[in-house]
Amino acid sequence: MESIGVVEADRQKPEDDYWGGSRARIVLRDTIDEQALDGIEEFSHVEVLFHFDRADPSKIVQGARHPRNNQEWPAVGIFAQRGKNRPNRIGSTVCRVLGREGRTLVVGELDAIDGTPVLDIKPVMREFLPRGDVKQPAWSSELMRVYWDEES
Repeated sequence: MESIGVVEADRQKPEDDYWGGSRARIVLRDTIDEQALDGIEEFSHVEVLFHFDRADPSKIVQGARHPRNNQEWPAVGIFAQRGKNRPNRIGSTVCRVLGREGRTLVVGELDAIDGTPVLDIKPVMREFLPRGDVKQPAWSSELMRVYWDEES
């Protein structure tokens, strides 16, 4: 699989929290025609799939672990959490579309660091959102408590 673009962002290091208000640019690779973005600005949000390329391969989890290594939270399978140390190191985030500049898509609240390879961009459509109530365990809400807050 080849990336379709790369993230340009202020954040240089992966951090767990305070992604609210962040802005990033997704710049398409030269091999991707900029027309691939035509019409994207008509959507309020996009889903961005990206590669956690700087996740240490020796820390990849194939089974269960405590999220963020917090012993107060239950050990759950890597597929029951969203951490970067996953087998294929693929991340996914829904972002706000802030604009387009030629072959560059400007987005809000993409939790990927500068230089991250982007694998795909998909428009968010209501019909692909959950078709019922979203259920999640209490530990996950605690983990996400300040994730989308703005850094002070």
